Amino acid sequence: MKAVVITTPGDPQVLQVQEVENPEIGDNEVLIRVEASALNRADTLQRKGLHPPPKGSSPYPGLECSGIIEAVGKAVVRWKVGDQVCALLAGGGYAEKVSVPAGQVLPVPSGVSLKDAAGIPEVACTVWSTVFMMSRLTAGETFLIDFYAWLNYEMRTDKISDSWGSSGIGTFAIQIAKYIGARVFVTAGNEEKLAVCKDLGADVCINYKTEDFVARVKEETGGKGVDVILDNIGGAYFQRNIDSLNVDGRLFIIGFQGGTVAEVNLSGLLARRLTVQAAGLRNRSLENKAAIVSEVEKNVWPAIAAGKVKPVVYKYFPLTEAAEAHQLMESSNHVGKILLIP
Repeated sequence: MKAVVITTPGDPQVLQVQEVENPEIGDNEVLIRVEASALNRADTLQRKGLHPPPKGSSPYPGLECSGIIEAVGKAVVRWKVGDQVCALLAGGGYAEKVSVPAGQVLPVPSGVSLKDAAGIPEVACTVWSTVFMMSRLTAGETFLIDFYAWLNYEMRTDKISDSWGSSGIGTFAIQIAKYIGARVFVTAGNEEKLAVCKDLGADVCINYKTEDFVARVKEETGGKGVDVILDNIGGAYFQRNIDSLNVDGRLFIIGFQGGTVAEVNLSGLLARRLTVQAAGLRNRSLENKAAIVSEVEKNVWPAIAAGKVKPVVYKYFPLTEAAEAHQLMESSNHVGKILLIP
């Protein structure tokens, strides 16, 4: 089969399509002929040698895909050859075929094309596990997504321009939080991106270039602050995020684009009973990933079927143009997922 190989750590041009061996499947795995795979920020980090795949996983990038099942392992019960599915991967999505643990496979949601379904598993599992399963965001609460971090983080040699939000995390988080009845706050650096956020359902849109988002959050919440924050900056925004939280507020960190070190006044955590958590998704156990996938199917798939949450796809690239797709992602000049088509 053909797959995108990282020939050496480096810039996007190190991505080359090559002929490689077909993946083998274990007793509890399925083999998927890939219809599409979606880009994620971790793919660009892996390309640079900064985010290696878990031990035993495919060496090729790609953390989610959609396609048709070609073969099933002896112990697989739910899935059969010919099923149209999408899947959460530890790697290997940038290929014509990929093997996947059966517990990380999902049916294509109603109302979504097989191709576009490739852009759902990673963002859905990331947001549902962090914002809902661990931070327990519920109806009536307030939720801040920092689009300064997600959409506009400055591209410099010592920083990584992060487009997870524009690739899907932020756009998905707005929609699912609104679906469950939360009040959603976002920040962004220009009116065009704020308009996108508003169209997706955000209630309070803050231009961080003209306003202090902490002050605006306090103003909009009667001085209380928000209940949950999803953060990808880390150190540079840690104190400001703490200052923006309500009593019993929860900060969840899923990235450190602003560094891993911060000076913080801990009194606010104690006085307001704040919770700070951090986690990734790729290196979790198979059992934990299967539990998250199960919860996503139970809670998110009905929202998609009802048309309340929709995948936002910006552009499709053939597999042979993976380098160009990575260049687009790293430019952050997009809103929505970027898909690769074998």
